[in-house]
Amino acid sequence: MSVRIRRVYAPPEPADGVRVLVDRLWPRGLSKEAARVDEWPKALTPSTELRRWYHAGEGSYEEFAERYEAELADPEAVELLDRVRELTHQGDVTLLTASKTPEQSHAAVLVRLLES
Repeated sequence: MSVRIRRVYAPPEPADGVRVLVDRLWPRGLSKEAARVDEWPKALTPSTELRRWYHAGEGSYEEFAERYEAELADPEAVELLDRVRELTHQGDVTLLTASKTPEQSHAAVLVRLLES
């Protein structure tokens, strides 16, 4: 089974498997029907404070990833990450994000954790 990242604005594909939105906020201008999101674990996303810090350009991606992983130690986040991990054992999973650079986003951190 595979885990991949796609922009939520890209049209759904059959190979997506379970589509999991990993952004805290719903993507602008996108209907729920068009997004075809199967799961939306909001507590698995970076905190508002961490997102604002990172988008303000105050730190490196590596520091962001470390801080985000620390947030993922929260019991609710652990439970949700385990849920997504279970989905990966059942089939393909696509993590959806509105980020313009998914490979430098929290979604990439999640993929790394899910694949380890």
